[in-house]
Amino acid sequence: MRQVAFYGKGGIGKSTTQQNTAAALAAQGNDIMVVGCDPKADCTRLLLRGYRQTSVLDTIRELGDASNVTLDRVITKGYGDVKCVESGGPEPGVGCGGRGVITAIQTLEKLGAYEEDLDYVFYDVLGDVVCGGFAMPIREGYAEEIYIVCSGEYMALFAANNISKGIRKFAQRGYARLGGLVCNSRMVENEIELVQAFAEKLGTHLIHFVPRSKDVQRAEINKKTVLDYDENLPQASEYLSLAKKINENERFDIPTPMTQDELEDLMRAFGIVD
Repeated sequence: MRQVAFYGKGGIGKSTTQQNTAAALAAQGNDIMVVGCDPKADCTRLLLRGYRQTSVLDTIRELGDASNVTLDRVITKGYGDVKCVESGGPEPGVGCGGRGVITAIQTLEKLGAYEEDLDYVFYDVLGDVVCGGFAMPIREGYAEEIYIVCSGEYMALFAANNISKGIRKFAQRGYARLGGLVCNSRMVENEIELVQAFAEKLGTHLIHFVPRSKDVQRAEINKKTVLDYDENLPQASEYLSLAKKINENERFDIPTPMTQDELEDLMRAFGIVD
């Protein structure tokens, strides 16, 4: 069983990329579980065709105690029989969102979810946060490989570089490694060349370039992954290709983050910033 965490700047399309990749891996015959680690509990929406399942934390609050929770209350099967879980979060204005991640994973473990015949567990982690509870999948040794979703935009690469700093600290302690970058295109000039150069600076690789396509938005409006919406679309082939590359990936690195000056110099070299 491979345990994979997806990180990336908020709004970069991380959850969309993660869900479409999970759907593609499932279509290729893999058994998948997705654990949404965002308090908004929207990391499995497309896999569940818009159904918003009850989160682990809400279930615990409803039943009064974690010992009363059963797997059928917190796992819902979606497209391709992907097992979907949402960690949830505290009540608004109360407590730490990261505790939801910790509680959800520990509850799943106690209930034997990880003992099932799984090929992959995906963790979809909130934004670019790599500290506290949101680093739980890495810090506690659950996530073994990390993929950073980015684009050729400055703030997306700034966040990716920042995430790499956190990964480096954990990796040096024997935890997860960086499996590569996934560029979710924003149609920036020279984008693929820029992200490839950025990846080289980090000591990793660009595992796949996902082109910009309105079909992704069309699928989302219909509350589906692209494969579920129309498996014959070119964009469906992109996610199948990404899934295949992740499945065959054997390169896992300890990243070498850049300084802010080095990142800005790289952006200047590609004409992104003045």
